[in-house]
Amino acid sequence: MDYVTCRAQIVGWPPVQSYRKNNFQQAKKSESECGGIYVKVSMDGAPYLRKIDLKVYKGYPELLQVLENMFKFTIGEYSEREGYKGSDYEPTYEDKDGDWMLVGDVPWEMFITSCKRLRIMKGSEARGLSCSGV
Repeated sequence: MDYVTCRAQIVGWPPVQSYRKNNFQQAKKSESECGGIYVKVSMDGAPYLRKIDLKVYKGYPELLQVLENMFKFTIGEYSEREGYKGSDYEPTYEDKDGDWMLVGDVPWEMFITSCKRLRIMKGSEARGLSCSGV
């Protein structure tokens, strides 16, 4: 056998048997089904980012409490008509379409499936974001 023929036979060695391929693909599927929904969280003026798992939280109140503790700020009461009152910061998120919306505008289940990242904006910047119901 010459060098070229030998080299062609080595490529792809060792062969991956089909049952190993199938097991690997099933493992990837189960990890994605059981895995969390991780999103990055940033805050205007904070020099660092965080990453949280949205599946851990049961709803908006729990998520907002964690964000307050994480970044050491307070969020006012949320109203569908007025947004967040009594705070210099407002939590927003980017959905799958790339639009920025206020956290709390959509039902929780829709939020966790469409949220790509979270950003806690200064209230003056977030004023342009309107609630979806208004």
